[in-house]
Amino acid sequence: MKRLTLALAAAFAVAAFAQTSETVDSAAFAKIRDEGLNRSQIMDTMFWLTDRYGPRLMGSPEFEEAGDWAVKQLQSWGVANVHKERFAFGNGWSLVNFHATMTSPRVMPIIGVPKSWTPGISGIVTADVVRPVIASAADCTKLRGQLKGKIVLTQPARQVRMLEYGDGTVVRYTDKNAKWLTEAMTMPPPRAGGAGGRGGGRGGGAAGNAVPADVCAAIGTAAAAGGAAANPDDPTAPAAGGGGGRGGGLQNLITQFYKAEGVLALFDRGSDSDMAAGGSDLTWQQQHPDGGTFAVQSGGRQGDPPGTALPQVTLAVEHYNRMARLLDHNVPVKVELNIQTKDRAEVTATPNGFNIVGEIPGTDKAGEIVLVGAHFDSWQGATGATDNAAGSAAMMEVLRILKATGLAPRRTVRIGLWGGEEEGLLGSREYVRAHLGTAQAPLPELAKTSVYFNLDNGTGPIRGIWMQGNTGVEPIFKAWTAPLKDLGVEILSPRSVTQTDHGSFDAVGVPAFQFVQERYEYNSRTHHTNMDFLDRVQPNDMKQVATVAAMFVWQAANRDALLPRKQ
Repeated sequence: MKRLTLALAAAFAVAAFAQTSETVDSAAFAKIRDEGLNRSQIMDTMFWLTDRYGPRLMGSPEFEEAGDWAVKQLQSWGVANVHKERFAFGNGWSLVNFHATMTSPRVMPIIGVPKSWTPGISGIVTADVVRPVIASAADCTKLRGQLKGKIVLTQPARQVRMLEYGDGTVVRYTDKNAKWLTEAMTMPPPRAGGAGGRGGGRGGGAAGNAVPADVCAAIGTAAAAGGAAANPDDPTAPAAGGGGGRGGGLQNLITQFYKAEGVLALFDRGSDSDMAAGGSDLTWQQQHPDGGTFAVQSGGRQGDPPGTALPQVTLAVEHYNRMARLLDHNVPVKVELNIQTKDRAEVTATPNGFNIVGEIPGTDKAGEIVLVGAHFDSWQGATGATDNAAGSAAMMEVLRILKATGLAPRRTVRIGLWGGEEEGLLGSREYVRAHLGTAQAPLPELAKTSVYFNLDNGTGPIRGIWMQGNTGVEPIFKAWTAPLKDLGVEILSPRSVTQTDHGSFDAVGVPAFQFVQERYEYNSRTHHTNMDFLDRVQPNDMKQVATVAAMFVWQAANRDALLPRKQ
């Protein structure tokens, strides 16, 4: 027994020494630094992905064109085997034309964006604006025959507060005496419920479900089951949809009623709250700035037949509130509205979904893969600069840096620019299904995939990495980050973070990591909003992001062993 104990102790000591003796390729790091920081092309890539080819709504012609450009750009840098890997998605959607102007009682150009996968209207129409409140079957019945051709405001006015709440419009890990840095280095308390999804998706609800024979009776039943929550004017009630979330059964029924009654369009003003979590499951909170900035996503589903939903537009809260107050004071409101949209039917031979995949072939370990990626799609309200052209451009720049320096990785370095992340990690999940299989039924490539690195947190510099509870990588990453302290890389967090594409790989056992980035104003100002333009991107930080990511990729591609799996 004593001999066995000594043998085990010696084995653990050797393993620990092997882990802590991780070497860093200083010469390669110097080349990567020089190329990434002094001859960066990342902002030029950002221009093309945003100003020229954005937005990149999944399945749209714009998404297709942006993908074509990215394929050609990667090929021009010498990246091999660059191609689109297609998968079924559903109908694409594009905005062709839009304007909204309040014409009575005064003229007011309206700031707004139509929701994706909602239809347009026939020509330019001037319509009355109304704000019905439906909290019972009786409310619904009274409105029959009164809403045809009208624009409906779906929510009451929301208070617009001074920008003095939460932990700041811009946040950094060193704020509040490094409170967030300290928090990032600790494990979070157990969740009370599920991790939640992407959030903020469907808004007013789909009108495509079968309409009950008596929709007003169904609304009354749903309202009674929901109690006070049925009344949108009850300040104590949770949100019933119409802007920030997917909407519940009641809101779907109300939307079906509006469609059956011939409502022209629905207007909303987004979320019922001006606060947002700062991200990465930390406790920081950020206040949305309002002032014409709002989040806008989808009002229908890509799988529904075109025209299923009602036309829906999200407005700046200040413009929405003005109309709501006028109506509350019995002042008639009229709006001139033009919404022109175009659907893109899916063709079986060339479905609308795709990922972009390319690689730098390895040398003596070419059969093993280091995978990097970011989601390529965006929402339609702006050009998707921080979410997530920034991540896509940075990972493209990683491969450009490696090619430009002449560094030849031992393992194959592969890039994946994922489609459909915003609709539920569709592209990365499809890649996993096609290339890796499942933990229960693995494909050969699963065991050969050493690691996946992901970027999807905006324009801030890399501060470290979320280790996803994988304790085996800590001494390895500690060695890699030691020469990067001057670039601000210092956080090796034990936490697991969710809601982006590394989760697809983590789920099948691949060591998969999201980089820790400074969040800045990502969650307060740009994430999914109509102001996510190139102007919000920080050029020097973007250079740092690509450079640091390239160093991680180089180390992973050239160490003797694959990175350790989570135990």
